[in-house]
Amino acid sequence: MSTHFVDRVVLHASGGDGGNGCASVHREKFKPLGGPDGGNGGRGGDVVLEVDPQVTTLLDLHRRPHRSAPDGRFGMGSHRSGAEGDDLVIGVPDGTIVRSSSGELLADMVGPGTRYVVAPGGRGGLGNAALATTKRKAPGFALLGEPGEAADVVLELKTLADVALVGFPSAGKSSLVAAMSAARPKIADYPFTTLVPNLGVVEAGSTRFTVADVPGLIPGASEGRGLGLDFLRHVERCVALVHVLDGATLESDRDPVSDLEAIEKELAAYTVDDGTVPLQDRPRIVVINKADVPDAVDMAEIVREDLEKRGAPVFVVSAVARTGLRELSFAMAELVAASRAATPEAVPTRIVLNPPAVDASGFTVTREEYGDPENLQVRFRVRGEKPRRWVRQTDFNNDEAVGYLADRLARLGVEDELFKKGATPGAEVVIGDDANAVVFDWEPTMVAGAEVLGQRGSDLRLEDQSRPTRSAKREEERERRAAKAAARGELETERLAGHWTADDED
Repeated sequence: MSTHFVDRVVLHASGGDGGNGCASVHREKFKPLGGPDGGNGGRGGDVVLEVDPQVTTLLDLHRRPHRSAPDGRFGMGSHRSGAEGDDLVIGVPDGTIVRSSSGELLADMVGPGTRYVVAPGGRGGLGNAALATTKRKAPGFALLGEPGEAADVVLELKTLADVALVGFPSAGKSSLVAAMSAARPKIADYPFTTLVPNLGVVEAGSTRFTVADVPGLIPGASEGRGLGLDFLRHVERCVALVHVLDGATLESDRDPVSDLEAIEKELAAYTVDDGTVPLQDRPRIVVINKADVPDAVDMAEIVREDLEKRGAPVFVVSAVARTGLRELSFAMAELVAASRAATPEAVPTRIVLNPPAVDASGFTVTREEYGDPENLQVRFRVRGEKPRRWVRQTDFNNDEAVGYLADRLARLGVEDELFKKGATPGAEVVIGDDANAVVFDWEPTMVAGAEVLGQRGSDLRLEDQSRPTRSAKREEERERRAAKAAARGELETERLAGHWTADDED
C-alpha cells in the first residue's frame, strides 16, 4: 500500500450554531401563571486545531476538508438551559502554519498541545426568564441563537528537522539518508524520484538529530519551477543545510561548483517569515557524493579548493560504499549542538488573539442613493456589531420580539441618528451588509401588537396584588357597618315624617 504525504490543505471550518432560547411560563395546579421560566440556549461548539504528536501529515484534512462543530441545544422550560455543543478538535502535525485565505499568518503551531480556534461557535439565545425585568415581567418571546462563524484557512506543514539535505535531483540525497539512518526512502536512477520529504534520525556520539531529504531543486524553484517551491518551506525550520553535489553527473553543462551556485541562488531568492534567519545565512556543509565512482574522486580533487574558499567545510563521501559518513555525521552534530546551546528551550506556542477594535458608538448610519439617475432612491444603512448581532437574535415571526428589537435600537440611539441623517417615517432602512441584512420601512413610533394584557413585556395577571392586613380588614368592616347603620337611620326618619292617605275612590 502506498503512503501519501500532504503538506498543504485548505480547511473549510464552521462553528456550531447557538441554541435558541425558550419562551415558557411556569404553571402549577393552583398557580397557572407563575412567571416566565424559559431557559437559555447552549453555545455552539468551536472548531479547534491542536498539535498532536501522533499526526504527521495533513492527509486526513486533505480527504475531508469540510469540518463543522456540533450545534448547541435549545433551551427548555423550568429554567433548563440547553447543552453546549462539543468542540471539534482536529489534530495537526507539529510545525503547522495557519494562514488566512489572503495569506495572513494566523498561527505558527509548534509544541504538543498548542491549540488555535479556527471557527468559534455561536452564542446561545436568552430565554424569556433571562429577559424578564421589573418593567418587563412576562416576556412572550426569547432570543435566537447566533450562527457559528465560518472560516477558510490554509494549513501548511513545515517539517521539523535539524538538518536539510538540498541539491539537484539524483544527487544522492535519499541514499545519504538511507545510509546514515534507519529510513528507507525510495531510491532510483531517474530525476525527481523523491516526491515527498524523507526524515531520518542520525546519532553521532551523544547528539541525536533529524535529517530531512528535501525533494530535488532546480533553477527557478523559488519561482515555482519543478517541485522546489512546494518543498522549500520544509527547509525553514532546519538549523543547518547540507549541499549534496553530484560528483559523477553525466550532464556536460553541470559540475559541483555550478550546481552549488544554482542552489544558493534559489535559497537566497526564497522569502522566509519575519523573525526567521534567511536560508542563505544558515550554517552549511558541502558534500560531494558518489566517491565510489573514479570520475567523482577526480572531480572532487579539482573543485575542492574552490568550494572551500566559500567558507563551508567540504566532505567527499559515498552513500553506496558508506565512506566518509562518520566524519560527515559528526560535523552535522557539531552544528546542531551549537544551535541547540544557543536556542532557549522550546515551549508550546502561545496563540495571541488580536480582536478588532470595537467602535465605541456601537453603530454607524449611512445615507445611500441607488437606482436610475432620473429616479434615485434613498435608503439608510445601519452598520455595527451590536445591531447586526441583535438582528440575528430576533425572531421576526414574533411581534413582541420585533418590538423588543426596536426598543434596543432606540436605546442605542439609532432613531436619533436616523433623524439627523434626514430619515422620515416610511424611509427604507437596512441593517447589515451581508445577505442576511434586514430591510424595513422605518416607523419611529412603531409599537408591537402584543400589548393585549398591558404594555409590551407585561401581563396584568402577573401584577403584584398585595393582600390587605387583618387590621385593615377590621377597619373596612367597621366602616361598612357604620354606613349601613346610617342608611337605616335615614330610612326610619323618612318613614316617621311621612303622611300616607288612601287613594280617592271613583
